[in-house]
Amino acid sequence: MEENSTGKRRWHRFEEWDARPLRLDSFADENPEDGFAVFHSPYDPSPSLRLAPDGSVLEMDGRLAADFDILDAFIAHHHIDPAVAAEAMAMDSAQVARMLVDINVPRARLEHLARGMTPAKLTDVLGHLNALETTFAYSKMRQRHSPGNQAHVTNAKDDPLQLAADAAIAVALDFDEIETTMRVAGNAWANALACTVGAAAGRGSTLFQCSIEEAEELKIGLAGLATYAETVSVYGTERSFVDGDDTPWSKAFLTAAYASRGIKARCTSGASSELLMGFHEKRSVLYLEARCLCLQRAMGVQGTQNGGIDGAPLTASMPAGVHELLAENLLAVWLGLECASGNDTRISESEIRVGAKITPYLLAGSDLITSGFGSIKAYDNSFNPSLFNSEELEDYLVLQRDFQVDGGLVPIMEDDALQLRRQAVDALSDVLEELGLAQADQAMKESVVHASGSNETETFSPATTLAISSSIAARGLTALDIVRALAKRGHERLAENVLVMLRQRVSGDYLQTSAVIRDGKVVSAVNEPNDYTGPGTGYRMSPEKWNRIKSIRGTINREHVLKAEGRHEAPTGTPTLYGIGRAENGRDPHEVVIGISPAFGERLHQTTAGHAVTDVLDALYSGILSGGGLPRVVRIMHTADTSFLGLTAARLSGSGYGIGIQAKGTAIIHQRDRLPHLNLELFSNAPLVTIEHYRRMGQNAARMTWGEVPEPVIVTNDGQALSARFHTKVALLYAIETEMTVPGAEPVDQYFATPERNA
Repeated sequence: MEENSTGKRRWHRFEEWDARPLRLDSFADENPEDGFAVFHSPYDPSPSLRLAPDGSVLEMDGRLAADFDILDAFIAHHHIDPAVAAEAMAMDSAQVARMLVDINVPRARLEHLARGMTPAKLTDVLGHLNALETTFAYSKMRQRHSPGNQAHVTNAKDDPLQLAADAAIAVALDFDEIETTMRVAGNAWANALACTVGAAAGRGSTLFQCSIEEAEELKIGLAGLATYAETVSVYGTERSFVDGDDTPWSKAFLTAAYASRGIKARCTSGASSELLMGFHEKRSVLYLEARCLCLQRAMGVQGTQNGGIDGAPLTASMPAGVHELLAENLLAVWLGLECASGNDTRISESEIRVGAKITPYLLAGSDLITSGFGSIKAYDNSFNPSLFNSEELEDYLVLQRDFQVDGGLVPIMEDDALQLRRQAVDALSDVLEELGLAQADQAMKESVVHASGSNETETFSPATTLAISSSIAARGLTALDIVRALAKRGHERLAENVLVMLRQRVSGDYLQTSAVIRDGKVVSAVNEPNDYTGPGTGYRMSPEKWNRIKSIRGTINREHVLKAEGRHEAPTGTPTLYGIGRAENGRDPHEVVIGISPAFGERLHQTTAGHAVTDVLDALYSGILSGGGLPRVVRIMHTADTSFLGLTAARLSGSGYGIGIQAKGTAIIHQRDRLPHLNLELFSNAPLVTIEHYRRMGQNAARMTWGEVPEPVIVTNDGQALSARFHTKVALLYAIETEMTVPGAEPVDQYFATPERNA
């Protein structure tokens, strides 16, 4: 007996709840004094703006220009558009919120107004939207026409071979971007080379980032081993900036440096980062993020990675925190930024909360639905586990199918995956050998090809990996060296794929807002903007894409069912069952008729529990005999419904008792004078019914003919989702049953004998 701390007995339900993963989560009390406030804090400023005649900002959100901190100064000089500020700030916040969800208000109009709004005004507007409205507004305001996704490709060993194989898989899954980082900082160059080669094996048009210290990342990008960056962190308080030895101006300079070399750049911000750093100023997390996003728009950066990011679990611990994460993503796209919408951090131990977190983004679409889907196992994710990792990858693919949405991914078949992994591993091995960096033997390569994660691989030592990376940096190797090595070793297609991305660097077209590269073509908010204005508009999946998304593992059809049934047809020597003439009403007071369905033993030969139908029939037959009854088997052709099978059998039986059974195994005991669905016993969960259960059902039916009321046979379950597991198969099986029915057909007596009874 469990007792609580007071010594009193507990309701056992709470003990069960205590054992669920949710109880591993922590939840924060709302307390603005400590920075735990989501949409509003009493310390947030009220929206205000006062301009000088020349358009300069004299006062913003309750603070005079003379008192501006570095964020205020940057926002006032580079974000606020004097041409629209007076109009935008004068508008009622609730009216603007309604405009965000009004399909008749163009997205461009709302973006124009946002340029004249202060952080406090933007925050005030978003506070008027509920979660459903925020989701709808996001679908309208996101930048690019079609959604996309980004993957994390890392491993605990920083193993180049595994990185190449996993990068190839990520690209084959249709991720538009892949991002790597490392456990050992010195391995950055080896990681970048490995992912570059692996991505080229997959599709050859995927953007790639090596997440490392900003100066080193820029060097890797200049060498052609990265095509985008998003590690430029922006904060919502001055002390957070200063503590990181940065300012908005230094960040703006860095993003310009990336762009000047053809490297796509995003900033990173997100709710609760200031709270984690201890410099929250008692402001709400949404207001602080509004400051970050206004800064980013003012910097002229292409986009943002926001929506909590590392602080997401902290934000999610607060009341309405998950809604806030969505709201800040909406703010990003409202300001005209590309949005890699968070979802890269595991916010909960509860799979229910994880699935709920991703749902609005799946429904609304996003430039990049996750800013890092862990395409590798959670323990291999060097960024820490993502909201979704490879363990949940197929769940995500099914969610796309469930909602008929494009979540940026498509399934990959097992044989294709193995072939692709081997190609990537062989290519990288050849490049390492050609460049004199390392040699991988066949056993190492095979361990990686078949491994799900780094715990299963036998590959380079940490010292060797570090030496590879150091040598790449010291020798000044570039992507062109990779192209030459691939071509020399016979990997011409991969060499061309790498070269295509280098040409894209020169053209710079993927520096457009929300740009990705698909089939060698830049797709962005410039040439394919989001044009959603209500039903029938905006992005709709092509039939080809929908067919790919639908083609998940485990999909079955009629042909699959019949093929499986063909393996269970009764072999020679098993019980014999065939028709012997029209069934008449019985006269024996202890007769029990077993009414079998049209396909039972004809086209269908196995129950959903895996029993041969003749074995089930034998169990019922034997049970009736052991209970003192006289069994008779009748095939009923006018119906396949279990209740009417049983009722028809009961009306034919001399005792008035009958058993109805379908080929899939559902069975009942019925009595002739009862209503059709008012049976005496029912085995509804056929996948759980054993042969012994059927035998006991037969025995009970027989005892009923003697006037007894036997204890019903109860088939228990442990809460399995049997419907989800079997309903598709059951529906297909029942369709086969019903197409064999003949309205008005008379029941047919069946000869049934096992070899033992024949003897």
